[in-house]
Amino acid sequence: MIKHSSYFEGKVQSLGVYTKEGFATIGVITPGEYTFATSSEEKMVVTTGKLNVKLPGEDWKIYSENEFFIVPANSSFDVAAEDEMSYVCYYR
Repeated sequence: MIKHSSYFEGKVQSLGVYTKEGFATIGVITPGEYTFATSSEEKMVVTTGKLNVKLPGEDWKIYSENEFFIVPANSSFDVAAEDEMSYVCYYR
């Protein structure tokens, strides 16, 4: 079953699916700055474009296509997109 999620008045949207690695979302982020909270560890892979990310306790860093970052469980992180971009997020 595919699960659709929409955040920030539709500016971030994703489709959730079950993969061999567990539950994952495939999503798009439109230009803007957003803060996300996590309940489980997340591995986010940038699939197109670039995403500026501020992980807990770290400085801002830009991630490009095929790069990934890991967000700890029970935390929050900030992202800023200058252009539309896409990602895959694996939940652990």
